Amino acid sequence: MLSIKAGSPRRLAVLISGNGTNLQALINAQNTPSLPNTNIILVLSNRKHAHGLTRAQSSTPPIPTTHLALQPFLKAHPDKTREDYDLEIARELVRVRPDVVVCAGWMHIVSEGFLEVLKGVRQLEGEELVEREIPVINIHPALFGQFDGARAVERGFEAFQRGEVGELGVMVHRVVKEVDRGEPLVQRRVEVFKGERIKDYEERLHKVEWEIIVEATRMVLDEVRP
Repeated sequence: MLSIKAGSPRRLAVLISGNGTNLQALINAQNTPSLPNTNIILVLSNRKHAHGLTRAQSSTPPIPTTHLALQPFLKAHPDKTREDYDLEIARELVRVRPDVVVCAGWMHIVSEGFLEVLKGVRQLEGEELVEREIPVINIHPALFGQFDGARAVERGFEAFQRGEVGELGVMVHRVVKEVDRGEPLVQRRVEVFKGERIKDYEERLHKVEWEIIVEATRMVLDEVRP
């Protein structure tokens, strides 16, 4: 069984796909009063050239990084499936023993098998079984139940401008097999105005994201490693 020494810093693994501004918020917050006794021990991207990898490598001290992209994986392993890819992502995580996994702009829907590994109900060949469930959380730029899935910002903004919804926001939620349907940990409304540019709305939304991703991460860390 994998275990962590009592009193050691709490361990975060972060999954990214792009620029990494939400990751930067976590980097800035680690080992501050916002996220005490916490180290980011791995940043994993499904895109080789994601700028978030550079952010991690340039931090002080540098944060270990790795990348594994779906299509190159499938091309290199013709007998493998998308779920096999997800299990390889889970393998990378299990090996570093995080207390919590944060999806911070991770543009890939994980399979149920991935979640089973991190829950400790499925063992990967050659790896030890996870002793205690590793919670997985995700930031999503919409309120719960509003705009699940891809392009949530654009879809929400357009719906507001058409008068189809009266409010917009952002949430951090627990990851379950149903896309963006896990329990919301933190939800916050973001001000939006008729006739404004989406760019202006996005700037306000991102500032809220950077706050709540830290807040929700601390909530879950406090549950598993107070």
